[in-house]
Amino acid sequence: MKLKQRVVLLAILLVIFIFTKVFLIDNLDTSAANREDQRAFQRMLSGLRVALDPRLEHTLQSPWEIAAQWVVPREVYPEDTPELGAVMHAMATKKIIKADVGYKGTQLKALLVLEGGQKVVFKPKRYARDYIVEGEPYAGYDRHNAEVAAFHLDRILGFRRAPLVVGRFVNLRTEIKPVATEQLLGTFMTVGNNTCFYGKCYYCRETEPACAEGDIMEGSVTLWLPDVWPLQKHRHPWGRTYREGKLARWEYDESYCDAVKKTSPYDSGPRLLDIIDTAIFDYLIGNADRHHYESFQDDEGASMLILLDNAKSFGNPALDERSILAPLYQCCIIRVSTWNRLNYLKNGVLKSALKTAMSHDPISPVLSDPHLDALDQRLLSILATVKQCTDQFGPDVVLVEDRMTLSHL
Repeated sequence: MKLKQRVVLLAILLVIFIFTKVFLIDNLDTSAANREDQRAFQRMLSGLRVALDPRLEHTLQSPWEIAAQWVVPREVYPEDTPELGAVMHAMATKKIIKADVGYKGTQLKALLVLEGGQKVVFKPKRYARDYIVEGEPYAGYDRHNAEVAAFHLDRILGFRRAPLVVGRFVNLRTEIKPVATEQLLGTFMTVGNNTCFYGKCYYCRETEPACAEGDIMEGSVTLWLPDVWPLQKHRHPWGRTYREGKLARWEYDESYCDAVKKTSPYDSGPRLLDIIDTAIFDYLIGNADRHHYESFQDDEGASMLILLDNAKSFGNPALDERSILAPLYQCCIIRVSTWNRLNYLKNGVLKSALKTAMSHDPISPVLSDPHLDALDQRLLSILATVKQCTDQFGPDVVLVEDRMTLSHL
């Protein structure tokens, strides 16, 4: 064989070797990532039950200090949280030292300050567990139990982007009224034998108060994020117009995602994938009301989309609002880690996991069985939607490997 032929043959073999090596490394990396996803899923399952226990391992710190230290740009709480039960116990039991009207918004809420100076948002019970909210998917009052269920679903999905929420019973006469501001106190009334209040908000009406059973009111408390992490509000690119007869662009333009991808912060970084994670989360809980969302300020699109205000959820278990999934089926991309987690939750695992996660909450049972059944059915719809995308574009395009190893963390 001539020297030139040998050189060409060696060059071909070298190219084959390099491509084979790269292919094997890629497969090994993917396999390793999938194995880590499986391990993370098993760790999540083993830590589902969160017993509300006052004991802290770090006795020199308050539960509020511990929870504040958990917050980083890409998660509100870490995967390993042995003191989560102690923090939630404090949220459910610590003495209320101040009560005020809630921060601005459309729905009734109260802002409470607990012993130690921790702020929480209290949302009162408005509906029985089996009440069906009719009408538009965003209709009705806020559902306090939906906030609790959404927090635990966030844990199960492995997102860790929702602030901590726990159910709580409060005595309006002995715990709230003595420490209430004049503004809040002025909205209290008695209806029959029940103590009620209507608060201050865009839709708050004296004719539509929230009422306790006697003096005892059931509700949810959401932990206020640390002030050192100020929030920035963004208009959701797939938000609704809320005007009859007027559609948003995404509702009639199937190529809408292409336009979104050309605008900041969706043209680079994790934000678009966060939007798609959130669409999956919202579809599972039936939340069609995320017209805005929050991230941390000055993040240049790198921090997470924070899963705040999930109370317009679990209104009607028979209603599957497919339009919530528009970011997923219009963009046809999804994180590999999210895709893996959804597959692990098939065959009734999701319903069982959520039921277990909520079993220790003070207001348990948090959801009725029809809502739990609906979660498993909606999960199948999500998986089918992703399959349609992979059939059309191929898994290499649809499944995005994004483990969030960002330099700013």
